[in-house]
Amino acid sequence: MAEHGFDTLTVIGLGYVGLPTAAIFANRGLDVVGVDTNVDVVDMINRGEVHTVEPDLDKIVQDAVSKGSLRAATVPEVADAFIIAVPTPFTDEDHKPDLGYLMAATESLAPVLKAGDLIIVESTVPVGTTKAVSVRLAALCPELTFPHDNDAPDIHIAHSPERVLPGQVIAE
Repeated sequence: MAEHGFDTLTVIGLGYVGLPTAAIFANRGLDVVGVDTNVDVVDMINRGEVHTVEPDLDKIVQDAVSKGSLRAATVPEVADAFIIAVPTPFTDEDHKPDLGYLMAATESLAPVLKAGDLIIVESTVPVGTTKAVSVRLAALCPELTFPHDNDAPDIHIAHSPERVLPGQVIAE
């Protein structure tokens, strides 16, 4: 196991934050799978190409793909850690964040979760969202324990809000 406690990482959402995050971890020695629902994005990344504008990201992705440390898929795979970096746009009606993409990403993890996994929500979310993620996964994975109802859970969940400027992640 790597010095940081995990060897494999799945990043869900390969946009302006998720793709640079995945590529940086892949170039630091982790085995990274980037997940996106857009098949064209997945195919581009697997060819070592990028679909976002970010200085130097194309080279970093190309290097990681050619080394075999980064690949993309449309569904999550078993990993030691997961980062969810999907959009949370505001709804038109009441200007509250739409957590639909986040909850869909959360639910997509259920088939691959195992005891000891770490889930990091990087999307911008309101207070209480990590608990909602925990509650939803507990309903889908009754064989595992989660932080909202156990002091020593099988699955660890954290929120690390993005603190980067999209398009400038590499520079920052």
